[in-house]
Amino acid sequence: MNPVCLTLPRPDDWHVHLRDEEVLAGVLADTARHYARAIVMPNLKPPVTTTAAAAAYRQRIRDRLPPGLAFEPLMTCYLTDDIDPSDLAAGARDGVFTAAKLYPAGATTNSAAGVTDVLRLARVFDTMSDIGLPLLIHGEVVDNDVDVFDREAVFIERVLIPLRARHPALRIVFEHITTAEAAAYVQAADPAQLAATVTPHHLALNRGAMFAGGVRPHLYCLPIIKRETHRRALVAAVTSGDPHFFLGTDSAPHVVHTKETACGCAGIYNAPVALAAYAEVFHQAGALPRLADFASRHGPAFYRLPVNSDEVTLERVAPELRDSRRSTADGDVVVFEPPGGVLWRVRDEP
Repeated sequence: MNPVCLTLPRPDDWHVHLRDEEVLAGVLADTARHYARAIVMPNLKPPVTTTAAAAAYRQRIRDRLPPGLAFEPLMTCYLTDDIDPSDLAAGARDGVFTAAKLYPAGATTNSAAGVTDVLRLARVFDTMSDIGLPLLIHGEVVDNDVDVFDREAVFIERVLIPLRARHPALRIVFEHITTAEAAAYVQAADPAQLAATVTPHHLALNRGAMFAGGVRPHLYCLPIIKRETHRRALVAAVTSGDPHFFLGTDSAPHVVHTKETACGCAGIYNAPVALAAYAEVFHQAGALPRLADFASRHGPAFYRLPVNSDEVTLERVAPELRDSRRSTADGDVVVFEPPGGVLWRVRDEP
């Protein structure tokens, strides 16, 4: 019996956390092995807020890249209330910045220095509109009166709709969307102006997984995983072939002692298995041929970059035992386990 397989242009990851120093060294190969390029998140300590800091971080990533892996980190600027629009424009002009990232202050890991009010960034958004630099948004409000499961939908009404009305030329990626409301809102827009990334864990899990048999700290992420109706809406959106949606893992490594604690960090480390998890979602939806568009074509189209010329072949296999942890000098990082196990592998991968 012939195995189920799919050949596609080498994918890119349009949203990943690589961290820095020892954790970077421990996890970088997992992303570089599968993806030709990746949009690298800037929420380090301190955050990457200048062209110089981004160039230095990019060099640290390149210096840690294992031999034989061709991988290009695409850098982002962490927006703050007092970001310098002239430095941001210079960084884009010089090929350092591919995008800028908006974290509402307090929304997620290392977001304390984020934006307190988007109205303060009018000049920055005007500059980004003029030069075509995409704005990447963590789309949640952080108001105490808003339930954590409703923060994304409220963000659309309170922040995103007014922001796009004030800056209609601003190109936006609504990152790691989690709700039916977000999918519908994105689909109604021009895909050249508004797009969205979707993670493998938000496609594979509903919120019940976080509490299966007890609290599962390694499934805690932000935006938090939602109910089954939202998961199904996301699967329908990404497997439809709609160009608004493309691959962004939001792979976010945290060492075990920062997850298994009284106040654990938000983030799921899925880089080693994300491509397999996406493939199974598309396979189960009867949409496997559309994976190539989601994983390899829609993202480059939005970012105005070429599709990668080399190819990979994915094969469906019996459930495989994979390393459940990645060791770093700072501690172990637990790897996400897709429902049913890891059912796909890249052909000829060791």
